[in-house]
Amino acid sequence: MRRLAAVCALVLLLTGCREVRVKAYRQGASATSGGNQIAVVRNRRELEELGIRAPVRFNHEFGVVLLMGPHRETGWRQAIESIRANADRIRIVAFEREPADGGEPSEAYRSYTLWIVPNSVYRIGSSLDVVTPEGDTIATTTLR
Repeated sequence: MRRLAAVCALVLLLTGCREVRVKAYRQGASATSGGNQIAVVRNRRELEELGIRAPVRFNHEFGVVLLMGPHRETGWRQAIESIRANADRIRIVAFEREPADGGEPSEAYRSYTLWIVPNSVYRIGSSLDVVTPEGDTIATTTLR
C-alpha cells in the first residue's frame, strides 16, 4: 500500500512539474542587412528571409533568432550570458565578442543565435527582451 501511495505521489509531482527545454540552438552568420533584432519565426520562409537554414520542424516547434551587427570584419560571435523567463517575459542577457586577431575585412554580415523551442511554450503577448550585461536594451519584441 505504501508503494502504491508513493508511486501515485510521484506521478502527481511529475505532472505538476513542467520544465521547458530548448530543443537546440545554433550560432552563425547571416548576410542579411539590418541591425540588432530579435525575431520569432513560425515558418521556413521567415527563417530563410533571415538568411538562416536550420532543421526546424515548424508543425511542432518555432524559432527565436537573435541577430546582432552589422560587422565588416570576420570573427564576431555572440555570447549568451543568461536566459530568464516567467509567465509574461523572457529576458536574454547577451553580448558580442570581437575577434581576438582583429578579423579580416569582409562583406557586411550579422551574427545570429537560433533557439528551437517547442510550440507548447508559445504564449501570445509575452515579451522577449535582449539586454547587455549592463542592462542596456539590444532588441525587444512581443509574441503575436
